[in-house]
Amino acid sequence: MKLNANHLNSLCSIAIEAAEAAGKHIAETRPLDIRQDKEGDNLASQVLTEVDGQSQDIVLRILEPTFAEFDLALLTEESPDDGSRLEKDYFWCIDPIDGTLPFIEAVPGYSVSIALVSKTGIPEIGVVYDPVEHTLYHAVRGGGAFRNSKPWKIRVHGSQLQIITDRSVAEFPYCGQVADALGARVKAQGGGVMNALWCLESPPACYFKFPKEQPGGGCFWDYAATACMYTEIGAVVSDMSGNPLNFNAEYNRFNRVGILFATDPELARRVIQLKEQIQP
Repeated sequence: MKLNANHLNSLCSIAIEAAEAAGKHIAETRPLDIRQDKEGDNLASQVLTEVDGQSQDIVLRILEPTFAEFDLALLTEESPDDGSRLEKDYFWCIDPIDGTLPFIEAVPGYSVSIALVSKTGIPEIGVVYDPVEHTLYHAVRGGGAFRNSKPWKIRVHGSQLQIITDRSVAEFPYCGQVADALGARVKAQGGGVMNALWCLESPPACYFKFPKEQPGGGCFWDYAATACMYTEIGAVVSDMSGNPLNFNAEYNRFNRVGILFATDPELARRVIQLKEQIQP
């Protein structure tokens, strides 16, 4: 079933309802006084597992009528990939809590992420809810990007370039090498979804991961929603060679090609150039 603009707008409204409901549940459930010791860490991890599942249940309950009505498949972090996304025209791509470490530590950087992706690997809808700041981001392909339901444009606030990334990436030598070459400040705190959005909130900024052979490096559900927003806002999203990201390849991870989110084309070009020098 091919979806038209009215279908996409209707599905986006349902995804917004789902993301907000799950996000508000997360905000109400996250204990703010978990001790930061071994016992506290174990409790936080247990809470994460429970809330992650609850968040997914909320999202799927609200999205449930759309699967039959629009013949949609499903890909979610918390369930096995059954391959149906390779057969259907579209699939929901869901991360019920992106940013597990910030969630456990009770710091900003976690979110609910929902995307609708076409069989051709293009995100058609992107919806993200930030439970900490209670901020909603959404986009529909061809319809623009929105922040708290208001049209969203990139507005440069200063000249200090930022690299906003995961803490694990900040530990790789290449992150420091790129930062030094660009004269950039490194901020390492959030999950992949909020890192990409924070770049748009405070340009000039970029978020990237170099290719690697080892599994990891992010999956479709980490980047599909924000990729839709980047396209609609006029920013750059690609792999580390400058090619478009395919969100419906058989292999659902990006470690082999890397990812790049940049607030402008020139910054993206410079990061890719540095990658070729550091990791030919």
